Amino acid sequence: MSGIDHWLLPEGIEELLPDQAWRLELVRRRLLDAYRSWGYGLIIPPMIEFLESLLTGTGHDLDLQTFKLTDQLTGRLLGVRADMTPQAARTDAHALKRDEPVRLCYLGTVLHTRPDGFAGSRSPLQVGCELFGHAGIESDLEILALMLETLKITGNDQVHVDLGHVGIFRGLARGAGLSTEQETDLFDVLQRKALPEIETLLSSFGTAAPWKEHLARLATLHGGAEVLDAARQQFAGAGEAVIAALDNLAAIAAQAQRRWPQLPLHFDLAELRGYGYQTGVVFAAFVPGCGQEVARGGRYDQIGEVFGRARPATGFSADLRTLLALSTADASVPQDAVYAPAVEDAALQQTVAELRAAGERVISALPGQVGNAASMGCNRELLQQGGSWVVKDL
Repeated sequence: MSGIDHWLLPEGIEELLPDQAWRLELVRRRLLDAYRSWGYGLIIPPMIEFLESLLTGTGHDLDLQTFKLTDQLTGRLLGVRADMTPQAARTDAHALKRDEPVRLCYLGTVLHTRPDGFAGSRSPLQVGCELFGHAGIESDLEILALMLETLKITGNDQVHVDLGHVGIFRGLARGAGLSTEQETDLFDVLQRKALPEIETLLSSFGTAAPWKEHLARLATLHGGAEVLDAARQQFAGAGEAVIAALDNLAAIAAQAQRRWPQLPLHFDLAELRGYGYQTGVVFAAFVPGCGQEVARGGRYDQIGEVFGRARPATGFSADLRTLLALSTADASVPQDAVYAPAVEDAALQQTVAELRAAGERVISALPGQVGNAASMGCNRELLQQGGSWVVKDL
């Protein structure tokens, strides 16, 4: 096959070279240790599953992002995971089947059909935590705290958080009597905050005046804490479901502001991330240098119903590669290694084994090789003195 560059990778598919990979691995270990200290159990779901399991309750967007193929053993459609959240829900509902709250974490590659997010990757390294079995705001706040801790560990300290609640839009849509198709069409234009389009669309639906005003106003309700007061006035007669969603959002925001008084909070009541499966509060983290969210989360109760157990659930996820690319922390991997000469000597081999057991990095020279200790990335070397081998600085 002449003329083909065999070293090329598909668009949006990346590889990590040694320094990058070690940096990522060191941060991965720190993250998993942190999650473990909070009581989160690590799961490693399969890369590929039957398609219906992967897409349960997740909506149309994830369907478009999922690679599909036919299982040669069963003839059924398989999917390569594009999001690990449904897999965690399946684990909680079907494999664990516990009554008490369950905390799960994961870190692994997912695959998207199209570039998504920062740098246009199609192979994010998804990291996240999910908490099942508790419906209170305390579990939402725990997940928010873990998202902020994840950003801190990865060197992203200048964070601001967007908060919203899908229950507000869902309650307004139900009150206005919108069909599923109309709700989907309105959702699309709300994401663009295209006010003229929203007005035109609502008029075409024949939406009654009070509900038309409520839904059109939703796109303008974004900003600081004053947004919640404005929303209460606007939606005073919109029904219990809308007011309950506002109360829930306000309670979570108040607790968050008390815990993290320096954390900038922004409210956007038309921001409906993951609307296809989210059921309550939604949140997203933003950092300087990136116009897109770098982590997202929220409540998605009952997603486990199809697996046999409907449970309250809340969680967050992020792409670890994105977080490291945007990190303000020192990105260098310490070049700290001991160079061992190419000598057949039992005492030398014993010394090398002891150094490695103590956590040192030892690189053994190979006979006739090109390069010396410095070019091999070593800052020390083993030298023989008085019949024993000692470590000396270069």
